[in-house]
Amino acid sequence: MTSEQSFGPRAWTADEVRQDLSWIQRLSELEIEGFRQAVTHAKALNKPLLEMVQADFPLNEASRAALVRAIATTQGRWGMCLLKGFPVNEWDEADTKLAYWGMSLYMGVGRTQNRASQVMNDVRNDGGDYKVKGGRGYNTNAGLDFHQDSCDVVGLLCRRTAKIGGTSKVISSIKLRDEVQRLRPDLIPVLQQAFFHSYQGTQDPSQPPFYSCPLLGDDPTYFAVRTNRKNTDAAQRDFPEVPRLTSAQLEALDLFDQLMPSPLLCFTMELERGDMQLLNSYVTLHSRTPFEDFDEPDEKRHLLRLWMSIPSSQPLPPAWAEYFGDVRPGAVRGGVRGSAITPEFVAYEKRQAHALGMPLKAWAHHPVMAE
Repeated sequence: MTSEQSFGPRAWTADEVRQDLSWIQRLSELEIEGFRQAVTHAKALNKPLLEMVQADFPLNEASRAALVRAIATTQGRWGMCLLKGFPVNEWDEADTKLAYWGMSLYMGVGRTQNRASQVMNDVRNDGGDYKVKGGRGYNTNAGLDFHQDSCDVVGLLCRRTAKIGGTSKVISSIKLRDEVQRLRPDLIPVLQQAFFHSYQGTQDPSQPPFYSCPLLGDDPTYFAVRTNRKNTDAAQRDFPEVPRLTSAQLEALDLFDQLMPSPLLCFTMELERGDMQLLNSYVTLHSRTPFEDFDEPDEKRHLLRLWMSIPSSQPLPPAWAEYFGDVRPGAVRGGVRGSAITPEFVAYEKRQAHALGMPLKAWAHHPVMAE
């Protein structure tokens, strides 16, 4: 996809996104009241999250339209949306999770995110380590490498902010590609080669512990980038059977590392209580700064994360099929299987895909590892 196209996501610089705030939307009182009433209704039913359907979280027309509009915004010019004003101060942690899951029933199909096959993650410091074998960033207070999540759209609902830090950082990966094209056009075909990445232990037991996925897609119409240097380095460190990175691939990774945090590309935003940040994973990369928490347990930084497949998603490069499972537009795909997929999740996935009219390919165990 060229940056000059007038439709869909386009390249942007940090300055440009500061000057046009159309990607920020604020809930109206009518929309907020719709979410309040839906939470009250769903609480009275007391159904497990994976058994819920839209009728269990009945939204008024305005609230439903706000979610549809937000998802549509992630597929447009900026590749992201910030939806502000959810009444999280009125809800305890369980209510907030119920609200967020209920919203997701109108936005997409939730994907499992970790070794425990959870569909909603608590993003807070639980004392985890980021830069160790199998380390993930969401349960630490560390600053994170730029990366994308394994889904069409990643959503973060901010329940509590940090005492200091935890600033969100986002870049346009289309602009990142443009800068590589300007500085080192010889590296563009290198980025479209196979790179191997570690699952960091989040794979299904039938899968190998690593996978192949180019960093840059090759479709001239539908742009797609994914990178997470930590996982690429981990595959080199932990698996001798993985092909070694070439000198050109290392140069490409180093150039990414140089460009991504640059003032030209890197846009920062402070997520406030009641904010929901939605990012299109194929045209943005994100990160955050380290943070320091408050002492009181319920004042500590706490965000809820959802990975979603959405009905309006773009096609993906064929070479991404090993990781995403399905590259068709609007298909259920992505996430990491983990080792605790339940019948309840399988039933939810099928039911929700049908409700949203999304193709769902049956899970196929990896033939080599399953033998």
